[in-house]
Amino acid sequence: MRRFLLLYATQKGQAKAIAEEICEKAFAHGFSADLHCISESDKYDLKTETAPLVVVVSTTGAGDPPDTAREFVKAIQDKALPGDSLAHLRYGLLGLGDSEYTYFCNGGKIIDKRLQELGARHFYDTGHADDCVGLELVVEPWIDGLWAALTKHFTSSRGKVERIGALRVALDASRRMDRLKPELLHIESQVELLRLGDPGRRDSEAWGQNAVDGSRSGAPAAETESESSLTCSEPPLSQAALSTPAAPPEYLHVRLQESLGPEESQASVTSVDPIFQVPISKAVQLTTNDAIKTTLLVELDISKTDFSYQPGDAFNVICPNSDSEVQNLLQRLQLTDRREHCVHLKIKEDTKKKGAALPPHVPDGRSLQFILTWCLEIRAVPKKALLRALVDHTSDLREKRRLQELCSREGAAHYNRFVRDERASLLDLLLAFPSCRPPLRLLLEHLPKLQPRPYSCVSSNLSHPGKLRFIFNIVEFLSNTTKEVLRKGVCTGWLAAVVASVLRPDMRVSRAEGGKAPAPENVSPRGQDSVLCPSVVRVVLSTIRETDIHLSSNNQFFPLTE
Repeated sequence: MRRFLLLYATQKGQAKAIAEEICEKAFAHGFSADLHCISESDKYDLKTETAPLVVVVSTTGAGDPPDTAREFVKAIQDKALPGDSLAHLRYGLLGLGDSEYTYFCNGGKIIDKRLQELGARHFYDTGHADDCVGLELVVEPWIDGLWAALTKHFTSSRGKVERIGALRVALDASRRMDRLKPELLHIESQVELLRLGDPGRRDSEAWGQNAVDGSRSGAPAAETESESSLTCSEPPLSQAALSTPAAPPEYLHVRLQESLGPEESQASVTSVDPIFQVPISKAVQLTTNDAIKTTLLVELDISKTDFSYQPGDAFNVICPNSDSEVQNLLQRLQLTDRREHCVHLKIKEDTKKKGAALPPHVPDGRSLQFILTWCLEIRAVPKKALLRALVDHTSDLREKRRLQELCSREGAAHYNRFVRDERASLLDLLLAFPSCRPPLRLLLEHLPKLQPRPYSCVSSNLSHPGKLRFIFNIVEFLSNTTKEVLRKGVCTGWLAAVVASVLRPDMRVSRAEGGKAPAPENVSPRGQDSVLCPSVVRVVLSTIRETDIHLSSNNQFFPLTE
């Protein structure tokens, strides 16, 4: 069976899942995939590999390859490597990323570029899949086209080997007959040209233009009419046959258990880094009340901790979701009366999801309200997989059809316009489609972890010993479904509420306006504590008081994107 080497570089498991899907489909197409994580360097050797290579690479942080690819990237970036050290290698690469971040698919692009610098050539065009609009828009056609590209590669390679063999036979026979014939020189030169030829030079045409960046990479988007909205569409989309993705498999079983007692005010935290709790010592509004944006300066007292930083370092604030949005979501799910029930999860025994695992950001036994407040990004823009899952829990046929359009290839432009660009949340969709009644399981399967928000240190221990200052603008925007409702950023809105009782105007601004001088420096909120915690938070804190702030001590923030 025709063998190819299949490597994946993953951060959260998405690249691995796609590589495993390729591996499973390979046999049906007459191929054998030799599957390995890219970090398992003892199980493969690109310097001697003769089979074609297929790589699936995700992106993390500020456009970096995954942690599992660090040693691989370090090895291939060795400047001592000759420029032709991988000239024998033919490969195809699928990059995963999120276009909401600056360096889209850069993890795959770094590896792709370096392989070519070392002489490797494509037998199949590179694909860049965008998680923001749906990875499947590129992943599915890329995998479908892979088999034809592999077949062409093997056919081309075998044909050249056969031609070289035939020429060698003819050459040997001719030499036996007449070693002096000048034509033999021509035959020998042809053999050498074939031996040194590039078997993959034209193979990149196998897929054509199917793999292009971002939301432009799917099927042609339907026209967006001015009458269209989040809840309805106009022809031609409303009359088009739709190519919708398969429903994502269910894999969680959720049990709500009535709590036996009051939830602890503060629970233990599992973390490799220390966690500090420090008070807010100052909050100042730096802008006038009529300014377009409201800018605040917040100072934290870290004198009783070993938390250290340099000016310009970044830290993360772990914040809760808006309480009003959490209550609205509970009401919409008809779970208000069970908000204090403990949530227990386990993997469904009959699930069809490969590698199904409990979401690590959902602690077992915590209340439903706590999980919706501190663990899940309920404000996140729903991915197409979530939209597709909502279809099966929508009873109204018109609403069902519209959700199908928004998650289809044909409706990609509408998804971008009415969901992604408008920053619609799950709650927005549930309010817009009242017949949609998703189970709690679906939310826990699809909503991502509530990520920490990064901020820069704007102070120095030399001038403000024992203090940490940071500055931010309060983010404000209109709600997607109710335009008259002004929403605030998840973190900046919460921070503004936390410091409201001690907020004072900036002295320079007050004097310029002829106003009063600010309150004394020693004014601080009673009981207003904040918490410093590591930037890469693997386990969310079990309970957090309303006035707690969670900050990270690491110098850089690396949001996980895959």
